Formats: sequence, C-alpha cells, structure tokens
Amino acid sequence: MSTDTPADAPTDSMPERYLTVQRSDEFAGLRRALRGFVFPMTIAFFLWYALYVILSAYARDFMGTRLFGSNINVALVFGLLQFVSTFLIAWLYSRYADRKIDPVADKIREELTGGES
Repeated sequence: MSTDTPADAPTDSMPERYLTVQRSDEFAGLRRALRGFVFPMTIAFFLWYALYVILSAYARDFMGTRLFGSNINVALVFGLLQFVSTFLIAWLYSRYADRKIDPVADKIREELTGGES
C-alpha cells in the first residue's frame, strides 16, 4: 500500500479511512486484477452464448444434425455446453480469486479494521 495506510492514517473517521483505501495502490491493483479476469471472461462467455443463439436462429440444419440416437443433436449439445461453461467459469474465478484477489482484499480489510473482525 502507499506510505499512508488506513491503520496509520491520521484521521479517525471511517469514511476518511475508506477514501484512503480507495486511493491506495493496493486497492487499484485489486480492482485491476478483478477487471483483468471479469471483463475478458464476460466477453468470451457472451460471444459463446451469442454463437449459440445465432446458430439456433440461422443455421437450423446444422443445429438439427443428429449426433447420437434419435434425440441428441448439435443444438442440445451446445445448450448443455452452455451450462458446462458457466460452471467452468465459476470454478476458474474461484481459483483466480483465491490466488490473486482474496489475499489482497484480506490485507486491505485487516489494515482498515486494525485486526478487528
């Protein structure tokens, strides 16, 4: 964090402590790390979902192609993969947060509260 950490801040009011945290380099890094995961993953998922919707609307023959048995077609597999990708993104975010976000957030909270839970 910057030289003026929230726990060492000369002010006693909590709003001013929060502003000090908000202006700190650690908090800026935390926001950057969060955006670095969330924005690209959101765009990727949106494009994947849009592909599914567009193919369903305009490539009906392709989406209706049977893969297994009489009822399993490309559209059903794509639809199920939407759920799989959602859970995969949640799992990846959990791992990312454990490594990159939570330790910094915990440190900032510890400095802000002075060790109080």
